[in-house]
Amino acid sequence: MIFKDYYKILDLPNNKVTTTEIKTAYREQAKKYHPDVNITNGRNEERFKDINEAYRVLSDKISKRKYDRMWYRYVGKKNSTYEESKRSKDSISSDFFNMFFGTIDKKDFTKKEKNKKIPSKGENVETELDISIEDAFRGKEQTIGVRTVEGTLKKFKVQVPPGIQNNEKIRIVGQGKPGVHGGKNGDLFIRVKIKNDEKFSLEGYNLKTNLYLTPWEAALSTKVTINGINEDVCVYVPAGIQSGEKIEIENRGYKDNKGGRGKLILDTKIMIPKKPNNQELELFKKFNEMSKFNPRKELT
Repeated sequence: MIFKDYYKILDLPNNKVTTTEIKTAYREQAKKYHPDVNITNGRNEERFKDINEAYRVLSDKISKRKYDRMWYRYVGKKNSTYEESKRSKDSISSDFFNMFFGTIDKKDFTKKEKNKKIPSKGENVETELDISIEDAFRGKEQTIGVRTVEGTLKKFKVQVPPGIQNNEKIRIVGQGKPGVHGGKNGDLFIRVKIKNDEKFSLEGYNLKTNLYLTPWEAALSTKVTINGINEDVCVYVPAGIQSGEKIEIENRGYKDNKGGRGKLILDTKIMIPKKPNNQELELFKKFNEMSKFNPRKELT
């Protein structure tokens, strides 16, 4: 006799499985071999019938106990062989099933199968959330609105974790599209977009900002204090620094998800007064008269 291993048909390792595991395995195999999904493969229709047959037996405690006694005998002796089901014209069940569990009327079963729908999870939904660099660095609760299938606006409170990365997603379980035939709802994924601003720009884990200096600070060297993203940072500016040169400060940038931080990069910009007072103008004139420095000479 060809013994049909229903556990193998449902891709289960053995009979030491729970009712929930049997149901989960059935759903997975039913989706995989459903005739509507595998239209071009005729063998999958027979396999799909075997899957339903296996589930009918194993999902019922009484028939499972009866079947397990045979399973121990045949699988224990390693005589189990799987083959495509042989079914008579008027029976929905295989000959093996009918031998041990009796025949099932095809009309009754077909009616039940039509009413029986395979549960499937709803589609996931994705949206975006814009957030500033400082709010992303510190973490902040945000409110976001999402349009439902019916067109209404549903609002969610989202806790953005400190140090979230640009384009990282936050998942809200069960807030996507509704499931079908009793399946679970899909999930809502919120892609976080960290936006640069006038103060900071984000490049990987590095933060860039401008360092504004007067001509005399750039010429003579100085120490300045700037506002970092979460602390004041004291910076030494070497004498003779040029506009456009960069100063890099380790471990004062954005969080790197490993307990560390990137660099704080200062882009030097040398500024002059837009409206100098009379005394400043006189000093500039005197400096112009006595200085021999010509920055354009290096370009000729």
